[in-house]
Amino acid sequence: MKHTYIFAMIAAVLSLSACGVLKPFKVFNTETQEHSKNPANATEYICENNKHFFVRMLNKGSDAWLIFPDHEVNLAQSSSDKNRYVSGAITLVLNGEQSTLTDGDVLSYTGCKAQATK
Repeated sequence: MKHTYIFAMIAAVLSLSACGVLKPFKVFNTETQEHSKNPANATEYICENNKHFFVRMLNKGSDAWLIFPDHEVNLAQSSSDKNRYVSGAITLVLNGEQSTLTDGDVLSYTGCKAQATK
């Protein structure tokens, strides 16, 4: 009986000391932080008709990683034009406020302007 009492006291002390170490699990965390929707190290381009896409430059500018919400494509720099990046029918031309992105007849983004990074 005496051993049971001592064991119960030790268990109670250990249980109470653990409460100070562990944080309670919160289902509805009110301390949420807003995360950016923009991909890291990428520049957003906003075009005519409120179309937009993101570009991440890689390999010292020899590749442009084109980022859409549902897919990404690597475009290689054209050997004849340093502002042109291509992959198959996809062509990205970075030309200040008149950048363009085309994918054959599938899509055409014109008047694209790089947005300042925040």
